[in-house]
Amino acid sequence: MPPTAPVLACSGLYKRYGDRTVVDGVSFHIDAGECYGLLGPNGAGKTTTISMACGLLRRDGGEVLVEGRRLLPTSVSVKSVIGYVPQEIALYPELSVQDNLRFFGRLYGLGGRGLDARIGSVLRIVGLGDRSSEKVGRFSGGMKRRANIAAGLLHEPRLLVLDEPTVGVDPQSRNSILETVAQLRDTGLAVLYTTHYMEEAEKLCDRIGIIDGGNLIAEGSRRQLVAQVRGQDRIRLVATGDMESLARNCKRIDGVDDVSRHEDGLDLAVRDGRSVLPAVVEAAGAAGALVTSVEVVQPDLETVFLALTGKELRD
Repeated sequence: MPPTAPVLACSGLYKRYGDRTVVDGVSFHIDAGECYGLLGPNGAGKTTTISMACGLLRRDGGEVLVEGRRLLPTSVSVKSVIGYVPQEIALYPELSVQDNLRFFGRLYGLGGRGLDARIGSVLRIVGLGDRSSEKVGRFSGGMKRRANIAAGLLHEPRLLVLDEPTVGVDPQSRNSILETVAQLRDTGLAVLYTTHYMEEAEKLCDRIGIIDGGNLIAEGSRRQLVAQVRGQDRIRLVATGDMESLARNCKRIDGVDDVSRHEDGLDLAVRDGRSVLPAVVEAAGAAGALVTSVEVVQPDLETVFLALTGKELRD
């Protein structure tokens, strides 16, 4: 593999079903030690894109390179670099988690003491080291999700693909899964992550691609995505006194684009809330207004997603 090659590089992915184009020219890459989030409403083409990226689905156009090697549905050696964790629990409920992992390990060609050591290692990574002999069917939803991830890590992949790994789990299990993924990323693993929870993408992903209607309509870090839609900070002032005078003063401040009244004060749409704030406080003093509370709210990914797609993530 060339030293600078991404772990995963998808170029111009294209898929049709009959007359319907499901994925239309999607391109992205993931480097080692990077978590890339793929976000989109239901039916946007995320699962189809992931399936092509993993070699599970034959593409109608485009190319997938894994560590610089071309991936096809028949490319067994290339696929061995990938750990795929589907949204569905892909484990046998009547077997213990240890026996599940032993079965899958043998499919990967692992065996003997090496496999036993690897099973112990991945169970510790996902926090199930003391539950190895229990049947998966008796696990909670969160524990099943963690066991699912353990199966995807068994063969020491260099790309981990996680398709909505926290669906239907409790907050404690969700936090545990996010911490596990962050730790894996920090060890140099490349991660492709899809989720319906915007706060997960905010917390975990280094870069994010937003897909809608089969097209990758935006890509970048959180800061870059906010800049693309010219997302504005908002300053909410709770104040008493001459609000009309305060509003006029605020409108004159460079960086303030809009001023509106609310029951207890003013809302300001600004370009950089923290840099504008001192001038706003000064304007309040000049207007004879007493500011009792100030809140600076920065735009988040939910704001960006809604602006780009016209939909909420769970639509």
